[in-house]
Amino acid sequence: MKRERGVAVVTALLLTTLAITIVASLFWQQQVQVRSIENQRMQLQKKWILRGAIDWARLILREDARHSTADYLDEPWAVKLENTKLDQYVEEDKQDAENNDATLSGQIVDAQASYNLNNLATNGIADPREVAVFSRLLTNLQMSSSLAEATATVIAQTQAKVASSSASTNPSVPASSGAETNSVSSGNSAKVQFLRFTQVDDLLAVPGFTPDMVASLHPYVVVLPRNGSVTPVNFNTATAEVIAARIDGISMGDAALIIASRKTAYFNSVQDLQQRFSNKISNQMLPYVDIKTGYFIVNGKVKMNRSALDVSALVARTSDGATALLWVREN
Repeated sequence: MKRERGVAVVTALLLTTLAITIVASLFWQQQVQVRSIENQRMQLQKKWILRGAIDWARLILREDARHSTADYLDEPWAVKLENTKLDQYVEEDKQDAENNDATLSGQIVDAQASYNLNNLATNGIADPREVAVFSRLLTNLQMSSSLAEATATVIAQTQAKVASSSASTNPSVPASSGAETNSVSSGNSAKVQFLRFTQVDDLLAVPGFTPDMVASLHPYVVVLPRNGSVTPVNFNTATAEVIAARIDGISMGDAALIIASRKTAYFNSVQDLQQRFSNKISNQMLPYVDIKTGYFIVNGKVKMNRSALDVSALVARTSDGATALLWVREN
C-alpha cells in the first residue's frame, strides 16, 4: 500500500509538472502571437502614415506649380520636416498619448538637382557628350574619370537598340527604357538584354565601383526616366559639382558664383540664367540646363515605439501641375 501511494504521488507530481509545462508553453505561444500581431499592426500603421505623407507632398508640389514657374530652395516644398510627434495631431487621452511615441520626419528633394545616369546612353548607344559630363563629375568628386565610359557601356547594354531602318522611317520613335528581362532576336540569333538601371546602387554592377564610392555619389546622381531627350539639370538647386560637370568650361569657382547669384535672387527663367552668365552658358548649352524640375524624391521616416520605417518615393510633375507616383522603396 505504501509503495502504491508513493507511485500515485510521483505520478501526480509528473502530471502536475506536465500540465504546468503545457500551460506555460501555451502562454508563451500566445505572447509570441500577440507580439507578432502588434508588430504587423505597427508596420501597417507606419506604411499608411508614410503614404499619407507622400500624398501631402504631392499636394504641396501641385500647389507650388500653380503659383510658381521656377523651382528653387526657398520654396515651401524644400523645407525639411524635422521629427514631429504624431500624437500632437491626434485626439486621445493622456495615458494613450504617453504610450504613443510615433514621430514623422522627411524632406522633398529636387531630383533634377542631380545628374541623370540614364543620360549616358540613348537607344543602346553611349552618348560621348554625356560621358564627358559624367567624367567631369567623377573628377570633381575625386574619383576615376575612366569609370564614366564603363558606366555608359553598361547602361547602353540595358537599353533596346532601335534599328537604323526604323529610326530613319520614323524618327519620332521614343527610346526604350529597357525591360526587366528581354532579348532582341535577329534571324536565328538572340541577344541578351540586361536588367535596366533603376537606382543609383545599380552602379555596383559596373566594374570599378565600390559601395563607399556609390554612397558618396548618392547626393550627385540619380536614375530618372527618359523621354528621348537628355534630362536637364536645375541650376536653381544643383550643387557646385553637378553644375561644373554639366557645362563644359565652367570651373568649380564659376559654379560657386552661380550658387551665390541664385541665393541673392533665384533664376526665374533660363534666359535670366544665361543673361547673368552669358560668358559661360552658350545657346548650345540651353537644352541641358533648366530652372524648374519635373521629378522630385520624397523621403520619409516614421518611428513608432521600438521600430522605424524609412522610405523614398519618386514623384513626377507635369507642366500643368499634375503629379504621379512612379515608385516607392524602403531604404
